[in-house]
Amino acid sequence: MANTNTPVLLLGETGVGKDVLAESIHKASKRAAKNFLAINCSAIGHEMLESEFFGYKAGAFTGALKDKKGLLEEADEGTVFLDEIGEMSMPLQAKLLRFLENGSFIKLGDT
Repeated sequence: MANTNTPVLLLGETGVGKDVLAESIHKASKRAAKNFLAINCSAIGHEMLESEFFGYKAGAFTGALKDKKGLLEEADEGTVFLDEIGEMSMPLQAKLLRFLENGSFIKLGDT
């Protein structure tokens, strides 16, 4: 898988080392010099996940005083490992699927 530019789904029980395998794939890939971000989707509140993944524009919600890059943008063509993805809401999973399929996303508050 390291030689491809394809999203990879790693399945397994908690604690089997999916994160270790993901990082190994990253290190063996052409993306090795780029960022590797591991995100535990169950550790971030459901309300915060979308803004953390995609970022937001100033004024998108109370407290959004300036534009913020999301983690997917911060990865900068590197690798993003999403742990416990099943804990995400279905609407957010759909937005993430759109990003995986065509690389596009809309920041919160953007047009």
